[in-house]
This record gives sequence, structure tokens and C-alpha cells, in this order.
Amino acid sequence: MTTQKADRATSKEQDRQLVEMAWDPITRIVGSLGIYAKIDFANREVVECHSTSSIFRGYSIFMKGKDPRDAHFITSRICGICGDNHATCSVYAQNMAYDVRPPHIGEWILNLGEAAEYMFDHNLYQENLVGVDYCEHMVRETNPGVLALAERTEAPHAGEHGYRTIADIMRSLNPLQGEFYREALQVSRLAREMFCLMEGRHVHPSTLYPGGVGTVATVQVFTDYLTRLMKYVDFMKRVVPMHDDLFDFFYDALPGYEEVGRRRVLLGCWGSLNDPEHCDFRYENMGDWGRRMFVTPGVIVDGRLVTDDLVDINLGIRILLGSSYYDDWVDQEQFVTHDPLGNPVDRRHPWNQHTIPRPQKRDFAGNYSWVMSPRWFDGTDLLALDTGGGPLARLWSTALSASVDIGYIETPGDGSVRINLPKTAARPPKTLVWRIPVRGGEFMSNALERNRARSYFQAYAAACALHFAEQALNEVRQGRTKTWSPFTVPENAISCGFTEAVRGLLSHHMVIRDGKIANYHPYPPTPWNASVRDSHGTPGPYEDAVQNTPIFEENGPENFKGIDIMRTVRSFDPCLPCGVHMYLGKGQELRRVHSPHAFSTP
Repeated sequence: MTTQKADRATSKEQDRQLVEMAWDPITRIVGSLGIYAKIDFANREVVECHSTSSIFRGYSIFMKGKDPRDAHFITSRICGICGDNHATCSVYAQNMAYDVRPPHIGEWILNLGEAAEYMFDHNLYQENLVGVDYCEHMVRETNPGVLALAERTEAPHAGEHGYRTIADIMRSLNPLQGEFYREALQVSRLAREMFCLMEGRHVHPSTLYPGGVGTVATVQVFTDYLTRLMKYVDFMKRVVPMHDDLFDFFYDALPGYEEVGRRRVLLGCWGSLNDPEHCDFRYENMGDWGRRMFVTPGVIVDGRLVTDDLVDINLGIRILLGSSYYDDWVDQEQFVTHDPLGNPVDRRHPWNQHTIPRPQKRDFAGNYSWVMSPRWFDGTDLLALDTGGGPLARLWSTALSASVDIGYIETPGDGSVRINLPKTAARPPKTLVWRIPVRGGEFMSNALERNRARSYFQAYAAACALHFAEQALNEVRQGRTKTWSPFTVPENAISCGFTEAVRGLLSHHMVIRDGKIANYHPYPPTPWNASVRDSHGTPGPYEDAVQNTPIFEENGPENFKGIDIMRTVRSFDPCLPCGVHMYLGKGQELRRVHSPHAFSTP
């Protein structure tokens, strides 16, 4: 739904006619996200943006007092899209708290499940949701001049993906009618089956536990996985060059389009897919085993790696209230003063957070959303990190760390990631190379590069899965089929888990007292990306990326669809259930009292 209202505003240069427009809720995403913008149609740019989330859920409240062993089953229900990512992160936090290390094959199985989730979710979102933003129907309605150019533009990689012109690619993305759109739906089913082979069910796993997994490790189960995986690998050899052609065309067709959705490069990646050879889940060793992940953690500022140490990353997290509907907790109990290494822990760290909801009327001059404002403190500044939709930060961090070399994946240290896909039934071997995006000598974190990275990361996840399957099969052949290690729940402990949800960084922080959960705070990517203006007035990433975005849509205010704004927001892969919670408040209790004679028993 869109609404608009003229508003007079005065700049130093001129009086400008601004039009207020709102898209609430945003479609083709998960959850109740609203975008409220002021647009200067005369200068073709977005002047101001606020993002809102109108639902609250509160897992951090009702986790208190629960048995820690139930944490992954409960937190999985935070989201119906990336529930397994939450379960995985919770299991990691529990492994740290219980000081338990799963058998190697247990970790390979979990990695295979999570790699399948990346493949499934990115494929479904990229091809069937984001793809619609670039399909022929959409481009015809918003930029008919661009479509006309696409009709006469040959696709450079037509021999690899089968579409002669860019317009043919756009037609293949038309919802329900497009050939590629329908094919992608079938491929996502394959990936979902792969996930279920490893984790039991999608999206709330039934085989994940602290200490390992309940999956029965056999040659057959991994062969079934590989049969599907090779079909996915074959599909990737078409997907990546097709999207390269499409996104490169938009740069060429619309000079200046690199500014759509662009913001300063402030990327966060918490790393994912642990290497069981190195990961012991102990906090004291977290910096070392974190660097050995198959997706390397890192904070990237202005294109450069600031840190890849998970201990530093953990200690730098701050949760600001900003313009959100909560009361402060500065006068509440501080659960953790020092981490296990003796480092001081800030009161605004997730270990010390208290969630105190305060519902109120939305006020863009005050508080206007249920999403808080997570920030990362670099020692000087509180940085509004974003995830680049997940894949952009993951590939950028992994490229700069240059520590992954498993044959199928190489990081040569030149700002690139090489993905080596083997021969498949229909196609020869192919190497895909993702490079840190630079245009005009400047690093690019924009809508097109977030989307491009998503295609490359699908291939990255598939290549990792090939390695994981080989390692798991080797464990079975060696007779090492035990998938779980016993543990004891301590009376008191603090712990954290770090991984990457599909759309970006994910952490779970837990405090155990007297054998029960005393404090628990999950922080998925959406609070980071959808965060609102913080206590210092710094806008969150959605807001920042939309503000100052140029408008290339050919429609005027009366028929404006906001496609450039929508491409910006959707490039982050919003999933609002992860950013909001549940609140009962002090409502009325309704009861129906039945007469004792209303029912009879035989």
C-alpha cells in the first residue's frame, strides 16, 4: 500500500517540493516492515527514510527460567524461515556452556544441513522474490526504456545460461510464467530435501542437540544428499553467469545506478560452518577456531578488515535503544562484568541486556519501531554494521582473511574467492570467481552487489557441501559413526554462539544460574539491518541505504511504484520475525463459562 502527501521543505539551495510516501507492509519479504520516505521528484532522489516494525514477540523475556537444554527447540521458533540457523546458534552456545565437543561427523552433518539451508533459502529468495524486481513485467511498468534496450542487448554469457538477450532473462523471471522462475522452485525443493536428510525436518530441526546430532550416519544418507547436490551444482553453473549478465546490464543501461541502495561499507560477518578439526567451542580459544570456520568472521570498515577475532567481535557488540519502544535497563542487574578471559563486558552487551517493552504511538520525531539499534564499538565509534544481505559480508570477509583452501574453495589473498565446481552430468567443470566489488576506484556496497553476492554464495555453499560430504563419508568408512557426545549442565555459566543466518550475522548469548536460564538474548541479522536511528541519531542500514538513493523509475508521483527503493530494501533480504518479539501487556482476560449441563458424557 502506498500513501502520499505533499510537504513544503526549504533547503539552503532552493525550496523543494517533497512527497511523503509509505510502503507498509513491504511485500515479497517476511514480516511487517514499513518504509516511510520523503522523495524529491524534481531532483529524482530520496531525501529521508524511516523503517518500522510493528510487531513485538519477546523471546528474551520468556526464555528466562527455562531449562538450557530446551533453548534450541524454543529459539528455533523465532522464525519460520531461518529457524534452523537459530537452533544451530543455540546449540553452539550450549556446547560452550556445557564444555562439550561433538564428534567430527556430528559437525560435518550439521554443516551439511546448514549449507543446504543456505542453498534453499538463497535460491528461493533470489529467483522467486528478488528476481521479480528485475523481471520483464516489472521493468515494463517502471522503466519501459530499459526494457526496449534489453530487447536488443545480447547476453554475454548466453552460451552458459541459454538466454540470448537480457530481455529473455527478464522474461524468464516473470512470476509463475517465466521458465527460470518455475525451474528455481523445483531446485529449491531439492535443497530442502537435502536439509531434511541431515536435520530431520525443515525449518525446525528434530536432530540437532548440544553435543552433536541424532542423525544416523550411513553411506546411503550421504549418497542421497550428494545425488541432489550435484543437480544443484549443475544449476549454479547457469545461475551465476545469468545474474552477472543481468546486473551488469543495469549498470550499463542506467549510468549512476551504482548509487541505488549504496551506503558506506560497514559490513559484519560472524562466521559459519565450523571445522571440527579445530573447533572445541571454548571461549578461551574462540579467536583461533573462529578463524578456521569455512566462512570467516570479520568486521569490514570502508572495505578493509578491522578484525577477524570472535572475542573482539563479541566484546564490541552494543545494544542501543535508539528510537524503539523500550525502557532503558541501566538501573537493572548486570549479569556479566567480565568475560572468561577477564575482559570487561559493557552494560549494553547482550549478556547484560534487559528487554523492557513500552508500547506507544509511533512518532518519527521520537520512537517509531520495535527494533532496537545494535551497534559495534570499534574503540572509538559505534558502527551501524549491516550484513550486505548476508552473502556480501560473508564473501568479503572470507576473501580478505584468505584462510579457506579446501580444493573446492580457494581464497588466494587478492580480494577474490574462487569456487571450483566439478564436472556434472550436463556440464564440464567450472570455476566461478567472486571479487570484492569496486567501481570507479571505490568499494561498492549497494543493491546490485548484494544481489550478485547472493548468487555467488549459493555456489559457495554448494562447493562447501561437497567437501563436507566427502569428510562425512570418510568418517563412516573409518567406522567413526558416533554422532553425539554426553554432557552435564553446569549450575552456573556464561556462553555465546556465533554463526551466520541466511541473511547475515547471528549470535546467541546465554547466562545460566542455578541450572536455569537467567538471561538469553538472540541477535539475528534483522535487528542490525532494520535498526532504527540510535541514541546518537545515526540511521539504521535500511534507512541509510534508502536515503539519498537516486530515482531512476520513469513513472511520476501519481503512478510511482518505488522500484528503486524496493530493490534497495529487498537486497538486504528482510526477515522481520527475527527482529521483533511477542508482548501480552495488561490486556483483559476473556473467559467462557459453560453450564455444567451443557455437555453430557455417555
